Amino acid sequence: MSVTTEFFEGFGGTQLALHRMGAGRPALLLHGLFSSAEVNWIKFGTAAKLAAAGFECLMPDLRVHGQSAAPHDAAAYRQDVLVRDLEALVAHLELVDFDLVGFSLGSRTSARAVIAGLRPRRLVLSGMGLQGLAGWARRQDFFLDVIDRFGTIKRDDPAYFAQQFLKTMGTDREAARLLLGTMADTDPAELAAITVPTLVLCGDQDNDNGSAEQLAEALPDATLALIPGTHMSSVTMPQLGDELVKFLTA
Repeated sequence: MSVTTEFFEGFGGTQLALHRMGAGRPALLLHGLFSSAEVNWIKFGTAAKLAAAGFECLMPDLRVHGQSAAPHDAAAYRQDVLVRDLEALVAHLELVDFDLVGFSLGSRTSARAVIAGLRPRRLVLSGMGLQGLAGWARRQDFFLDVIDRFGTIKRDDPAYFAQQFLKTMGTDREAARLLLGTMADTDPAELAAITVPTLVLCGDQDNDNGSAEQLAEALPDATLALIPGTHMSSVTMPQLGDELVKFLTA
C-alpha cells in the first residue's frame, strides 16, 4: 500500500513528519528510540496489515527521528516534550475516537500521554516492561553513555549494537542528548490512570525495558501477548501485525 507524508507543527512549532497508510479507523503508531516510522511500522509490513484490516495508520516520526526536525535549542525540549507533540498531533488531526499503539519509546510516550489525560479507545504498549517506565533513568543513562562514547565502542561491549543503530539511522546526537533529558520515571501508582483496554505486547526474548508481565499486572485492564524475538528483532516479525490486528479489531 502507498504511504503519503506531510508535516505538522509539534510543541514550540517544531516541524514533525507524519506518514499515512490506509483508510478507516484512525490508529496512531509511535516508533521506538532512535528508530522511525519507516523502520518500526512500514518496512516489515506491520502498517500494511493494519491498513488491510480497515485502519488508517497515522505514523509520526518523533522529534529528532526520521524526517522530523532535530533542533539544538534547549527551549525545544521541555519536560515530556514527546507527549506534548502527541497532543499537538491529535489536535491537528481533530481526533476523537482513535487507537494508540507504541513501541519502546513510543510506548513510554503513549503511557505518559494517557496518564496526562489522552483518551484512546484502545492502547497497545509494545516492547515495554514495568522497569522501562518506572526505571527509565537506568535506560536513559545507558543511551547517554552510548552518545558519550560514540565511535569508540567495541564489538564486545553491550553498548555496541546501540552505537551501530545510531550510526545506521544517522541520529543527531546533540539533539538526542537534549531529548533524553526530557524524560522522567513514571511512578507505578500513576499507571492506575490507564483504564482503557490495553495490550502489553513483547518479544519473548525482550527484557530491554524490564518485565512485560509485571507491566500487564500493574495496569487496570491489560492483556499480555508474547511474540518471537528480542527488542530489536520483534518489530520484524509478522506476529507483531497479527497481534495488533487481533486486539484492535476485537
